Amino acid sequence: MLGVTIGDIVGSRFEFANNRNTKFDLFDKSSDFTDDTVCSVAVAEWVLSGCGDDLVEIMRMWGNRYPNPVGAYGFRFGCWLDDDNPEPYGSWGNGSAMRVSAVGWAFRTLEETLEYAKKSAEITHNHPEGIKGAQAVAAAIFWARMGKDKAFIREQITEQFGYDLNMTCDEIRPHYQFDESCQGTVPQAIVAFLESVDFEHAIRLAVSLGGDSDTMAAITGSVAEAFYGIPQDLREQALAILPRDMAELLLRFELSFQAA
Repeated sequence: MLGVTIGDIVGSRFEFANNRNTKFDLFDKSSDFTDDTVCSVAVAEWVLSGCGDDLVEIMRMWGNRYPNPVGAYGFRFGCWLDDDNPEPYGSWGNGSAMRVSAVGWAFRTLEETLEYAKKSAEITHNHPEGIKGAQAVAAAIFWARMGKDKAFIREQITEQFGYDLNMTCDEIRPHYQFDESCQGTVPQAIVAFLESVDFEHAIRLAVSLGGDSDTMAAITGSVAEAFYGIPQDLREQALAILPRDMAELLLRFELSFQAA
């Protein structure tokens, strides 16, 4: 679970000032968590509590506890947090994909993983593309932690979700623009993972693509963690930035689902 948070924190300062290469300090004094971490923590708590019917309540609780994360919430999600009767709003945005990490770790079968990825998305992102983006990321995490190799993950993501992964970071980078959609974020983030050689390299590649840097790196980091693990120094730096309640919940999630 810390993979998504590290990606988010590292990418946070580049969201509106893109860095188009892999040479940069991972953390500096302006590095902080964004809405990606807040929402990912909410889904983690939902998973820990048994994936009941209370995700809307949990998501709104965390969102209102941290109402002003770096970069702010998207407009429609912000309205959803404040609504007395929150309903899904047909989004295909990448918010469903960046927050789904916990689901990818929690289940023993792909079928369950896809089912609960859908549930995690559709409280807000009930457009087919929003659901697909969440399912693709959760499936990639599931396969990575099951020991599947990158060729298998590439093939299955392409076949089951229809994403074109036949591109390289060098081909994406020169023309890639800010894109908040799942269909314009998830394939690129997965390519960064597929092209990487270790966890840190995956984060650097994701940031180097530009665009929605914090979310790109969060998605890439969530998959890369399941495949590579996370270096201890990066864990410690991220935990030092997170508020205590978030850090404690993510560590509790690790003990429950990732310790083995």
